[in-house]
Amino acid sequence: MKFVGLVGSNYDQSYNRKLLEFIRRQFKIKFELEVLEIDEVPMFNQDEKWDESFQLRLLNNKITRADGVIIATPEHNHTISAGLKSVLEWLSYEVHPFESKPVMIVVLLTTTKVLLVPKFTFVRFWMLQVSMPIPFQGTNSFSEKRKKLLTQMATSSTKEL
Repeated sequence: MKFVGLVGSNYDQSYNRKLLEFIRRQFKIKFELEVLEIDEVPMFNQDEKWDESFQLRLLNNKITRADGVIIATPEHNHTISAGLKSVLEWLSYEVHPFESKPVMIVVLLTTTKVLLVPKFTFVRFWMLQVSMPIPFQGTNSFSEKRKKLLTQMATSSTKEL
């Protein structure tokens, strides 16, 4: 089984990128996960042609060929980042690579004391939301408790995909 993961942030030290890398390493036996960046995608403009952008053609191709998509996004003012919104607009205006494909949206929020995993949303025919504080012990690595929780969540979610 092959999934693609979209990093919904352009920040080099993004926790969302780290989460996708963690999922890729942790579940490499169960499925293949290719992490895709959105940093070179132009802002959406319906007057421009989507296929003139190499990055958009690449994303469309990779998502179309994948068995499912995991989108890891930061929360910006209670919504997704502008860059990710632009990618989703491009990939739903003239082309539709997400059509009939399971999509999991993962949002990680951080504070100085707690790492929150507020939403795991599965888009197809059902939704699941989890809101649970997890002790945050450092900025450079996932603690064992978080690894165990993410492993449990990812294992149960991949069974349903």
